[in-house]
This record gives sequence, structure tokens and C-alpha cells, in this order.
Amino acid sequence: MAAGGRTYATLAAKAEVDPKSVERWVNLGRTTRRTTAMLAAGALGEDVHALWPALRQARSARAISPELMALYDQRADVPVSVIPDMLAQAREHIDVLVYAAVCLHEAYTRLNDLLRERAAEGRTVRTAIGDADSENVRQRGREERFGHGIESRCRLALMHYRPLVGVSGIEIRTHGTTLYNSLYRADDQMLVNAHVWGVNAYGAPVWHLRRHDSGRVFDTYAQSFDAVWATATPVREE
Repeated sequence: MAAGGRTYATLAAKAEVDPKSVERWVNLGRTTRRTTAMLAAGALGEDVHALWPALRQARSARAISPELMALYDQRADVPVSVIPDMLAQAREHIDVLVYAAVCLHEAYTRLNDLLRERAAEGRTVRTAIGDADSENVRQRGREERFGHGIESRCRLALMHYRPLVGVSGIEIRTHGTTLYNSLYRADDQMLVNAHVWGVNAYGAPVWHLRRHDSGRVFDTYAQSFDAVWATATPVREE
């Protein structure tokens, strides 16, 4: 006001308010209505948010993703039946991306039979497990303080899946990528097991997603699977 030669009265006239209102803005730090503030800022040649920071509208927080069906604190909290039930309902695709996840075969001994049945009915089954000899698998063991245990579990996982090698509609591959999340997909549903530095996968969070037209999370993970799959090496029949 001083730089522009404005008084309470002259600014009040421009802002279409009483001079006492302007006095309260200056001396008491009062915030006025946005329309009035815009008039006053225009008269002064100043940015309205510089004069009244409280009028700056924060971006509204986005509502929770419509694709999120459930969030589990850790993989150990996921009911044992969730993954086999998802796979059993698949009509087109079954994709699994892990380092080992031997918990699947340990918790559901009919897993291979289920995958054979799905493939026989025309489903495409793709499973990518960790290459036990890759540096990224070894590094994960060091990060999770699991040592060579992760390498052993990758080999055990391959033993579990090997009977499926050569089955029509099923392909098993090994990969050596940095695994940021384990993925379990059945058509438009997916479980994403986050990987947390220093924490074994069973103690890390899991979110259950369902593809939704207005969301992009599911497709982001689906594309990630495809990218890893393209680098993975097919397991051949012995």
C-alpha cells in the first residue's frame, strides 16, 4: 500500500469494502473472501496468494484407488485360500512373478494340479522364478539377512514347478531382475507383495487389486510382469 500510495480508504474503494476492513487486514492479519482479495490484489498489483497465503487451495487428496480391494499388513496375514481361489477362477491369464514363494506349494499341495487344469481349459499360465545363480538373488539374501537361504529356496521352487515344464499352455522361466514386488495375477485380480529392504517377503505388505476402468495401478504391475518376462529364460525339459 505504501509503495503504491494507497490509503485504507482508496484501497477500500477499489475492493468494494469498508476502510475498517482494510485496516483489519493490515493490522490484524485478517483473511478476506477470495473475490474481495482478488480485487484488492489487482489494485495493488500483487499476487493474491502472496497477500493472503491462506487462500492458496491445496490440491485435494485423491480418494483411495478404486482398484484396491484389500490391504494386508504382511503376507502372513493373507488367508491361505486367497491365491488358489483366484487361480481357480481365472478364465484367461495366470501370471506369477517371484523369487521363490515356496509357500504356495507348501500351503496348497494341489497347486500344480490346479495349474494343469487351468491350462487344459485354455488358460495361459506363466511363472517366473528367481535364477538362484543371479547376483540380484544373492543380493536379496544379503538384504533380507537370509544369506544363501534365498538361493536354496529358488532352487526348491524350480523343483516344485519342474513337473509343469513342457505342459501345453504352461511356461516356466527364471529371471535375474531386481524384484521390487512379487506378483500373483489371475485375469483382472492381482496380489502385490511389496519387498521391503531388510524384511523377508512374508513380513511385507500385500495389496489385493482388481482392474478398474478409472485406475492405472493394476496395469502398471501387469506391464512390469511383461517386462520381466521378456528378459527371463525358459526352463527346458530335462
